[in-house]
Amino acid sequence: MKYPFTTGRNDFIQGNEAIARAAIIAGCRFYAGYPITPASEIFEAMALYMPLVDGVSIQMEDEIGSIAAIIGASWAGAKAMTATSGPGFSLMQENLGYAVMTETPIVVVNMMRGGPSTGQPTLPAQGDIMQSIWGTHGDHMLIVLSPSTVQEAFDFTIRAFNLAEKYRTPVVLLGDAEIAHMRERVYIPHPDEVEVINRKLPESEEEHKLPFGDPHGDGIPPMPIFGRGYRTYVTGLTHDEVGHPRTVEAGVHERLIGRIYEKILSHKEDIISYEKFGLEDADVAIISTGIVSRSAIRAVKMLREKGVKAGLLKLHTVWPFDFDMIEGLAEQVKRIYVPEMNLGQLYHLVKEGANGKAGVELIPKIGGEVHTPMEIAEKVVG
Repeated sequence: MKYPFTTGRNDFIQGNEAIARAAIIAGCRFYAGYPITPASEIFEAMALYMPLVDGVSIQMEDEIGSIAAIIGASWAGAKAMTATSGPGFSLMQENLGYAVMTETPIVVVNMMRGGPSTGQPTLPAQGDIMQSIWGTHGDHMLIVLSPSTVQEAFDFTIRAFNLAEKYRTPVVLLGDAEIAHMRERVYIPHPDEVEVINRKLPESEEEHKLPFGDPHGDGIPPMPIFGRGYRTYVTGLTHDEVGHPRTVEAGVHERLIGRIYEKILSHKEDIISYEKFGLEDADVAIISTGIVSRSAIRAVKMLREKGVKAGLLKLHTVWPFDFDMIEGLAEQVKRIYVPEMNLGQLYHLVKEGANGKAGVELIPKIGGEVHTPMEIAEKVVG
């Protein structure tokens, strides 16, 4: 198909614009949202593009309605996305849990800003890491990705849709106001260069009748589409393989939630992504994600110039988290530093993963300013 924008090298594309273009390329044809800083440009771009690709963009009454609408659109067969920021993401949590329980593939973009409450609408933060992982109630499992550049915002959006469809799960793209509004050069690939994964549909009558079964043994049920041949039961209540509510039987609940967990955890090698810089001979490791990684990379270079054997682990996937990999890194280095734009969230995951094998120190910063490379380097050298 012909995209309603130019492929190849694009100069000075805003992060939010890159996300919208990537969603179109990934096959998104339904967007529901509510305007909120710093994510509104995603909505504006989707409102422009969707009519040009036979898609639908709709403004809902609030963020609760927005995520509810994309869940419904997904069950009607569309790849669907919404985007928001802190207060709106809080409103989405109940329906995010519903999407987990009903195994509905959706993409939710959260461009973080300083909080709590309305906080700092125009300034960046990383205060929603824990909320993105554990914000909804009950035992649940989903996927969280975090870009640090506009190119990654583009690439990770396509990957978010692919993972959502492949594993039949909600995926959160966790950016921030800085990524949302900065402009950088972005390469937009030709359609032939993009891997686009579509959902696994039922191939038989039996699979149609078991929308929450496990016919292929990979924990990922084929997902029927409403109105295509068979009656499908969908409920947020604990349910059996047919979809019928079974709320008082411990075994049914354990089997359902266990499968929702395992279909993600058993495929961690496919889902988890990160980059390493200078860790081969490092004595000191810096672990970061998102916007702070840009400063952390420069801090590593500065430390190396001063003779400090420092390295960086830049996390692309925030959840699921590779605790074993962190423990292995902790066995190699003397100390780990975690710079993040909050008062300590990723830090707790890293500390748990390190398992006492190395000291872990937080480098927090709040107020809407990104760490400078010098701030990180000075903390490392003491």
